[in-house]
Amino acid sequence: MMRKAIAAYAVLAVLILAVALTGCASKQQGQEEAPLVRTQTVKLDHYGQSAGYAGEVRGRYETQLAFQVSGKVMRRSVEVGSRVNAGDALMEIDAKDIQQTANIASAQVYSAESQLNLAESNLARYRTLYEQGAVSRAQLDQYQNAYAVALASVRQASAQYVQGANQVGYSTLVADQDGVISALNVEAGQVVSAGQIVAVLVQDGEREVEINIPENRVEELRKAGQIRVTFWALPDVAAEGKIREISPIADKVTRTYKVRISLVDPPPGLALGMTANVATANGGVQPTVFVPLAAIYQTGDTPGVWVVSDGAVTLRPVKTGAFGDDKIQILEGLQDGDVIVTAGVQKLREGQKVRV
Repeated sequence: MMRKAIAAYAVLAVLILAVALTGCASKQQGQEEAPLVRTQTVKLDHYGQSAGYAGEVRGRYETQLAFQVSGKVMRRSVEVGSRVNAGDALMEIDAKDIQQTANIASAQVYSAESQLNLAESNLARYRTLYEQGAVSRAQLDQYQNAYAVALASVRQASAQYVQGANQVGYSTLVADQDGVISALNVEAGQVVSAGQIVAVLVQDGEREVEINIPENRVEELRKAGQIRVTFWALPDVAAEGKIREISPIADKVTRTYKVRISLVDPPPGLALGMTANVATANGGVQPTVFVPLAAIYQTGDTPGVWVVSDGAVTLRPVKTGAFGDDKIQILEGLQDGDVIVTAGVQKLREGQKVRV
């Protein structure tokens, strides 16, 4: 009796194991029929990957500000990023010595005017004596010359006084245009010389992108039919650009040429200093796309790409172009919006169902 029970349990265990193995096999078969794949949606455009240049958003007009006189900076009213209007005071330097110079010039004006009054009185007196025949013509000419010298001295002293008064005004640095302060090179207490750049003012208005290109790409950029500018801080935003200026001289250190790209229609939210990418393309170039090298499936001499459609894959022959940075250019064979497999292509077969 016990033997029969053991035999029955053994048969039951075998049946359960067979059912479990059958379920696992079916599950594995289902997974093999619909493997999970990594995909990428194709988007064609005219801009090749190798034609991108990193740049920075700059102002069209940037003014380097400096004092016209030397002195010690006593006060600074702005910071980097401060918005200013034309006529706003930005910095002041100690004007004590400048004011004393202006006072000296003022005193010289009074002295010269006194000499002029004396020369004028002497000239009038000797002119009367000459008319009466009491003095000679030579003596009259001498006093006329003295009057002319005194008059010239007054004019000279007056000009020096005006110059000194202007220098007092130069002790305050003011903004000449509306804009934003993009750089400051001095702090309060620092002694500066006349003409030393102390701040940079970016005027309101046009914005452009500054890039640096190697010498072997200058002509390629000059002949570019289209220029597109994208911004790292503004995803999915692009602007059309035009070359405004290419520096005729290469940088002494980097041996690259500075290029300014004007933005035809700057997007909202564009700010100074943003990182930009400038992509170029020649007019009439057929749209292309760059895909990962792992997406290429080689059969004989013809490269292909697995295209996912209605949950199944189809191998589509393509024509390849330049490659680099683990990507390859597809010249023909793909359409805009195609979904391609980018990993595990060697394990697929024609018409196989996949899970995206």
